[in-house]
Amino acid sequence: MKYSVILALATCAMMVQACAQKPDEVVASVAAPAPAPAVHRLTLTDFTDVAAATIDGVVHIKTEMTQMTPLYQSFFGFIIPQGVQRQVYNAYGSGVIITADGYILTNNHVVQDAERISVTLNDRRELPARLVGHDPATDLAVIKVEAEGLTYIPFGNSDLVRVGEPVLAIGNPFNLTSTVTSGIISAKARNMHIIDNPRSNETPLESFLQTDAAVNSGNSGGALVNSQGELIGVVTAIAGGNGGNYIGYSFAIPSNLAVKVAADLQHYGYVQRGYLGLQVTEVDANVARKVGARDTKGLYVVKVNPDCAADRAGIVPGDVVLRVAGKEVNTFAEMTEELGLFSPGDEVDVDYVRDGHARTVKATLLNSKGTTQIIRAGN
Repeated sequence: MKYSVILALATCAMMVQACAQKPDEVVASVAAPAPAPAVHRLTLTDFTDVAAATIDGVVHIKTEMTQMTPLYQSFFGFIIPQGVQRQVYNAYGSGVIITADGYILTNNHVVQDAERISVTLNDRRELPARLVGHDPATDLAVIKVEAEGLTYIPFGNSDLVRVGEPVLAIGNPFNLTSTVTSGIISAKARNMHIIDNPRSNETPLESFLQTDAAVNSGNSGGALVNSQGELIGVVTAIAGGNGGNYIGYSFAIPSNLAVKVAADLQHYGYVQRGYLGLQVTEVDANVARKVGARDTKGLYVVKVNPDCAADRAGIVPGDVVLRVAGKEVNTFAEMTEELGLFSPGDEVDVDYVRDGHARTVKATLLNSKGTTQIIRAGN
């Protein structure tokens, strides 16, 4: 996998009271402790049933590609080109079956530039696959095998995922098929700046779920599932050392974004992505101080692209966007993830603050060409 992201509680209390103080006076002088906040009891999750229900829904992907490399010959100390040589390379990854009739979701970098794709199911059947569509901006792709009655993993709602929630990662690290590891959700809406090959007119869309479930090379495109056996993420990248192996954290594309991308690729071969047309910066303490914001929430609008959705809705530089489609957006990753769920022509509410006053406008999202038309692959 080409991505590498390098990244006892002891309590002692002592009370000293005057010798002359009476016991009841000592009790009276000690403030009553504040009630502890209510928390869910920490329990050990048994994942055996979840693993059994989902492991058949993850496949091993093998791709083949050809690269032409030059041949050279040494002649009296000079290197003379002698033509080209055809070399065949294989790459491996994972995929998640999302329909019983053979649609499989994986990472774009697993199948990118592949001339042949083959899929090995958990029951060891090997089937040829074709590329349905791919989306470099999210690093997602859909492939298809001709089969019926396959076990698939249903999509869960990644918006409901909580930090600390237990999860399973299922994939094929180091070609070790059908490997299951467990961990928790460590963070949400991580923007790691690792997607570097989107189409020229698109912006990388990163809002990863972070987990400490062990993931290694070959897990790319595999499943991240919750304790209900639902797909909540597609494993994409790891925080790795110099060898590119797992050292503690991995990252997955949220399922709500993945299901929208997968549906578009199946129907159009191209993702129908809606844009607001804003350039923003996150409101941290420094930005809040400079712009006079009351708190460190929202996204400060630096620039509005001419005749874009935000411009038509009346948003101007200096506004602070607080919510998009009802969801709080305090990071660029949160805003792009929420917008990624919508298509051109969809109308979304944008809540923002201008000069200390809260406002709400409806913005009609536009595509990368500034229209609401469907864009198909090859256009």
